Amino acid sequence: MSQPSLPPDAPDVALIQAMAGGQEDALRELHDRYARLLYALGHRMLHQNDDVESCVQDAFMNAWKHAGRFDASRASVKTWLVSIAHHRFLQELRDRPQTSLEIEEWDAPTAAADPTDRLLAEQAVQGLETDQRKLIELAYYRGYTHSELAVLLGLPVGTVKSRLRSALGRMKALLGPSGTL
Repeated sequence: MSQPSLPPDAPDVALIQAMAGGQEDALRELHDRYARLLYALGHRMLHQNDDVESCVQDAFMNAWKHAGRFDASRASVKTWLVSIAHHRFLQELRDRPQTSLEIEEWDAPTAAADPTDRLLAEQAVQGLETDQRKLIELAYYRGYTHSELAVLLGLPVGTVKSRLRSALGRMKALLGPSGTL
């Protein structure tokens, strides 16, 4: 028995539901829609093509395995996929031997496959106050945990969490309801 074909304009949530039902076409379509975004984030965090490719593939495989757990009331499909990939990139960073990088090395601009998403994210980050921007960059681009940030910045963990939440809220406000500046 063959599986029904998915329309090319199927909503993301329908694709996740199809993935939960074992439809590989749904996984391919989500990959086509979001792989460039995940690769751009991965390159920003990891800087090594082989590691990025491996992590993005792992992220999509995790999404495939756990599609049945997706909860549309908690996040959009895009946010869910970015979160899965981000956690995988962080794990890759933690598994690497410790090396120190100069700020210019890790903060150098990287070529992103989707310039619109990259520009919007960069503009939102640049719209933050200096302290908020530093915190976002350390947490999301350098991969520091809340506990590590607390030690690094000499702040209580709860303060780090609330400041990160505030910075993310500010970025969301800057992007507006449509996700654009």
